[in-house]
Amino acid sequence: MKKQSAAEPVPEFEPEFVAGLKKIFEEMIVFNQVLGLKIASITPERVMGRIAMRHELVGSPNRLHGGVISASLDAMGGLAVMAAIGARHLDEAPAQRLHRFGKLGTIDLRIDYLRPGIGEHFELHAEVLRLGSRVATTRMEFRGADGKLLSTGSGAYIVS
Repeated sequence: MKKQSAAEPVPEFEPEFVAGLKKIFEEMIVFNQVLGLKIASITPERVMGRIAMRHELVGSPNRLHGGVISASLDAMGGLAVMAAIGARHLDEAPAQRLHRFGKLGTIDLRIDYLRPGIGEHFELHAEVLRLGSRVATTRMEFRGADGKLLSTGSGAYIVS
């Protein structure tokens, strides 16, 4: 997604669009419910999420399973693409923009595990590096409650 210059105001999403994205992400994608993945904030440039540690998500004793980290970073990359698409089409009504995500899918994903997932909760960040007409490229971070970087990810998503 193109960077805004200092003179250009960053567009904001309407509450209706944000609520619609939250419903899709937190309720309609059932696997995100299993993970306990919640949206913390959505802007056209960056999305943030949160996941609480639960017994069901443990891999090694007291450590978050690597598959949980991978799946949640993938989900956040997809959410960042949704936000970028929503920002690209601000001239459309929020409901119309929310129907653009039906064909969104992961085509490539890379996760680097830097430290074990130990903690009470975790924060996830994602941004779109490039939104093309067919493919979007993203970068994601998985951080501990103290802000320490635990894992990074990059993904490519089909958008058409």
